Amino acid sequence: MVSVPARPARPARVARLARLATLVLAPLLALTVLATAAQADKRWVFYTDDTTHYTSPWFGGAHRIMVPFGCTSAPYYSPDPRCSDDRGFHHGLDIAMPCGTKLFSPYRGRVVSHDTLGPAYGDNPMLIRYAKRGFDLVIGHTRRVFLQPGDRVRAGAKIALASDNGAPDGCHLHFEKRAVEGGLATATKPRRLLALTPQS
Repeated sequence: MVSVPARPARPARVARLARLATLVLAPLLALTVLATAAQADKRWVFYTDDTTHYTSPWFGGAHRIMVPFGCTSAPYYSPDPRCSDDRGFHHGLDIAMPCGTKLFSPYRGRVVSHDTLGPAYGDNPMLIRYAKRGFDLVIGHTRRVFLQPGDRVRAGAKIALASDNGAPDGCHLHFEKRAVEGGLATATKPRRLLALTPQS
């Protein structure tokens, strides 16, 4: 039996398939954003003009930034000399999301003790060491944590759920990138690490 190679797709057919994919995927994406908006926490206060919803390999759904990294008018931070008008400095990135939103780790790492973190991160924050990638990640305001200090983190593993634990302004997650074994003073902007992709 002689096998006949498949004919390459015609350009017109490829274009039709692309249009069909767009017609199918666009409403699904819109539904994801609307579902997130429908579950909005009435306690949320946003200290940014950015109304974009972002997806990330770190969490499920598409969500807005509440408090960006750096100088902020959010009232939770002491005045910082780096900021004007007696504003405080936020060492991480807060992303508003419904309680119970799943949190994932795109990379392999190891959970380390969070005993050095204060109560501002909630009762059970995560501190994950990604030594081979050269950073530690603090994740605040988690509800349920699926890994404990000493556990290895697999790439793609579900590691926690978002909550309002220690967060008076509603359910969200706080992401803070630090140097390996570094303290608060080593925190740097985590936005690129989170690979935020705009959806609306």
